[in-house]
Amino acid sequence: MTDERITELQLRANDIRVSIIDMLEDAGSGHTAGPLGMSDMFAALYFEIMNHDPKNPDWDERDWLFLSNGHTVPVRYAAMAHAGCFPVEELLTLRKFGSRLQGHPERHALPGIEHTSGPLGTGLGQAAGVATGLRLDGKKNHVFCMTGDGELNCGNIWESAMFAGHNGLSNLTAIVDRNNIQINGMTENVMKLEDLVGKWTSFGWHVIEIDGHNIQEFVDAVNQAKAIQNKPTCIIAHTIPGKGIKEIENEFQWHGKPPTTEQEQRFLKELRTLRGKIEATHSQ
Repeated sequence: MTDERITELQLRANDIRVSIIDMLEDAGSGHTAGPLGMSDMFAALYFEIMNHDPKNPDWDERDWLFLSNGHTVPVRYAAMAHAGCFPVEELLTLRKFGSRLQGHPERHALPGIEHTSGPLGTGLGQAAGVATGLRLDGKKNHVFCMTGDGELNCGNIWESAMFAGHNGLSNLTAIVDRNNIQINGMTENVMKLEDLVGKWTSFGWHVIEIDGHNIQEFVDAVNQAKAIQNKPTCIIAHTIPGKGIKEIENEFQWHGKPPTTEQEQRFLKELRTLRGKIEATHSQ
């Protein structure tokens, strides 16, 4: 990608972060740290990587995206809205009664959402099932599944990983948001996860480790995953929870905490400053 294109995607990610802060403050509930940390990858997915049509979400040739860590859905809603799937103004209905944008994604509520998620650990199995079906039908669609790292405590993740590895589902890419936090502490204190590379490799996966905030690295990793012919790929993306807002970065207490009105104003000011820095870097 050109430097200009990378800058464009970084600005998209900043727009997504702004929307996340706006919608969570207005809702008065929801998850902040994870969605902010995943914004760079979602900007790349919706604006560079995935084959999708915002006006035709059931397009037969689309790529499929499963959000197994469904509580982080504000980042997906924001990316979808900015990509033209629905009006950006609708983001402020997050978690409201009757809204299409509930705290966990609901398949029948919002076109473009492929599955309902809530119980952690279920998304990879659903993604593997769809990948199997697509392969049986001779289709070339690619299936992505985003998971949280704390979610890897769930045993059904590893059952699904074993199934996908055994069946060589090369049309499936799992992306682990390795931000090192979960709702009640740091992941390695709650339940040790490492050696993650060794674990995924032992289940028959091709494994790539990246900086989840480096858009070029992420795009390159996905391209590499699509080139692998005989096994699924796991991209372990190291991210900073709360990325973009210095005072909450790496603070596990912000896993499921929304900003107050006063915090919203400070956070948005910081993101406006960040946008200026991104633009200035490109103009140099």
